[in-house]
Amino acid sequence: MRQRLKTVWNSLKIKQKIKAFTTIIFLLIFLSIVLAIWTVKYSLFDFSVILNSNSVATDFVQCMEEEESLFVTYAKTGKKDARDALEQAIAQTQKVVEQLPYDYEKTGEARYAKTWSILNMYQVYCTKRDRILNGGERTLEYITDLYEVYDMQNYLQNYAKLLMRDTLEDGVSVYAGKVRMIMVLPALLLLFELLFFFCTRKLAELLNISIVSPVVELAEASRRIAENDFFIDDIKVRSEDELGELVVAFNKMKYATGEYIMALEERRKAMDLYHAEELEKIKIAARLDAMELDLLKSQINPHFLFNTLNVIGGMADLEGAQTTEAMIQSLSFLFRYNLKTPEKKVSLARELKIVRDYMFLQEMRFGGRIMYEIDCQTDAEVVLIPTFTFQPLVENAIIHGLAPKEEGGRILIRVRERHGRICIVVADSGVGMDLDALRCLRQELRGNETGRTDRTSIGLSNIYKRVHMMYQNGTMRIHSKCGRGTIIRIWIEDERGNHGGK
Repeated sequence: MRQRLKTVWNSLKIKQKIKAFTTIIFLLIFLSIVLAIWTVKYSLFDFSVILNSNSVATDFVQCMEEEESLFVTYAKTGKKDARDALEQAIAQTQKVVEQLPYDYEKTGEARYAKTWSILNMYQVYCTKRDRILNGGERTLEYITDLYEVYDMQNYLQNYAKLLMRDTLEDGVSVYAGKVRMIMVLPALLLLFELLFFFCTRKLAELLNISIVSPVVELAEASRRIAENDFFIDDIKVRSEDELGELVVAFNKMKYATGEYIMALEERRKAMDLYHAEELEKIKIAARLDAMELDLLKSQINPHFLFNTLNVIGGMADLEGAQTTEAMIQSLSFLFRYNLKTPEKKVSLARELKIVRDYMFLQEMRFGGRIMYEIDCQTDAEVVLIPTFTFQPLVENAIIHGLAPKEEGGRILIRVRERHGRICIVVADSGVGMDLDALRCLRQELRGNETGRTDRTSIGLSNIYKRVHMMYQNGTMRIHSKCGRGTIIRIWIEDERGNHGGK
């Protein structure tokens, strides 16, 4: 049975899994609420009815005693203040009588009979009492009626006490019948809460295994592939949903790309062995091969990735996962820009849009550790700058500057127009570099410009080379202090166009 449930779960699509998870959690919460309401009703509501009945019976006894006492006082004195107090007591007694429970189904035969007797006797008593109160001279008939009222008061008090006794006995009987269940209720509630916790945990584990873990493994595999490690173990998933299809396609592309890159590497080595005398030509061929490798790695089935991201983004929108949808859209824009931008120069607005998408993804990754600010005081729609300028600089600032710093930091992108030139500044408050490391980095950038071995990051050297090749007076300067951060400042000519913002 357990294996069958796993098989059914793995065959569900992502949307169906999330819907099933939400439905089950809702049902469990609903059952918890129903159980809590039933518990309150069972343990409190019924007892409140019993307590209310006891209270009314007790109040009736007290009211009758007080009315009898005040009636005797008034009958002896005939004073006005005694009459006023008696009338107040009569009104209170009448109010309590009207509150006496008079439902055979709820009170039972004994209490119903006593209540019936009290109500009937009370009507007769009220008639006799009012005749005494409204009577005139104290004749023999007056005295007879007076003693009849006394007898009725004693009768009503005795029946009221009997009613109170029966009410208490009924309450004790009901309590005795429920006390055992009430003692068991905490254990039942605890058992249900444990069951609720167990079900929620199992469902969370299923979601983690079928959705979260494959995504994490995909991210880790992508990171290693970005580091040119193509021969890693295949990602294994059991689900047959969209993520399962994505993982299968990813494994195939990884394997094919790794084989192709290995073939290229072997080809390059063969050329080194058999054509040592043509070293300069081999260097050119190696650079072409490296460019071909970069192109191949950056174009791993882009249509498949775009389509898959669009499908996942649409599903996130339908399921109300706004943050997930925004991340997928930003990632899709980055893929599209990196793979489908043939221009050497684009508008400043496009570059800023892409770096915002990139920083949004990094903010989602690092949480509140990384903040960024863009300060652009020029017409970004018409100013042209080299393609892929900001993203490598920001990525370098995060990886080498802010990520090693436990509390994170801040990235500032500033663009200014000065005397016909554009000044671009990318600064971070990261760990920075000491003087030796900064001097070594500057030498490597200059060495890359003159053709020597490049040991610095590909992004920085690429931007440095393009700035100097594309602009006659283009410059790129790096300043850094250990523990304070790093500033990269680029100066280029102010070139404007009307096509770069598309």
